[in-house]
Amino acid sequence: MNLEHYISQLLYRYQCVTIPGFGAFLTDIQSAQWHEASNGFYPPKKLISFNSFLKNNDGLLANHVAQNEKISYETAVLSIENEIANWKNELQSANKKSFKGIGEFNLNAEKNIVFTPYEQVNYLASSFGLSNLIAPSIKREVIEHVFENVKEEEVIQLVSDRNIGRTYLKYAALIVLSLSCSGIMGIKLYQDKVASDTLIVEKAVQQKVQSTIQEATFVISNPLPSVTLSLKEENRPYHIVAGSFRLEKNAQKVFKRLTRKGFKAKRLAPNANGLFPVLYGSFSTLQEAERIKSDIQKSENPNVWILIEEF
Repeated sequence: MNLEHYISQLLYRYQCVTIPGFGAFLTDIQSAQWHEASNGFYPPKKLISFNSFLKNNDGLLANHVAQNEKISYETAVLSIENEIANWKNELQSANKKSFKGIGEFNLNAEKNIVFTPYEQVNYLASSFGLSNLIAPSIKREVIEHVFENVKEEEVIQLVSDRNIGRTYLKYAALIVLSLSCSGIMGIKLYQDKVASDTLIVEKAVQQKVQSTIQEATFVISNPLPSVTLSLKEENRPYHIVAGSFRLEKNAQKVFKRLTRKGFKAKRLAPNANGLFPVLYGSFSTLQEAERIKSDIQKSENPNVWILIEEF
């Protein structure tokens, strides 16, 4: 049985994948990044970490194995236990264990498990198809224009008759004066034309508005009865799980305790394993659920996790 492959499948869909008797893989969403040094753009992704203290069987992995291997739940649990025993033996003998596409486990000097995640696989489903992009830096070239020295030539002076020059000046003055008068009169006529056209347009618009208002003013003698619309309840597929209990009375106790503390607690129907789940609450977006989960881990319960309802 390729247990590593089933773990990889679950990491695409869930925030926490627990391996009974071994530990749990936890994921956290990292937003898109830009590295200035390398001019690299990196899409959003899931950061994977490992917690060796979360070892209780929540049924997620075993149920997934049972469905894919077409075996019973109990047989799947036994198969997982045997696989984990082999992992532990491999760690003790070689001091390391690699999970394809996930990461590598090593034993330190104190014989504690140290996990190093791989970066090749992005388990964030919304970033499927997005790859890293390295953009080359833009180099701006400064083009210098070199002008050759122009050799100065000797200036040729034109000598004209004084009387001819004076006659030309008189005609030029008359032409300038005529153009100035024409320009002033033309500007005046243009301004009057614009004002007249504007007034005509304003009157037409005002008449159109009055006509529309008169046509829209009427009284309904027999109004239709009012219609009551029922709004569909907002979909909240992201659940913060407080725990799953074998006895329903224990689940009810936890539900009442969370309600007294102010949480919008919920109870779900028994799952396929006969356990009664209790929720801190349900949320419409993953970002909101992540924020509430982080607050609960700090102040209430460090072992909470997010269940994403399939839809």
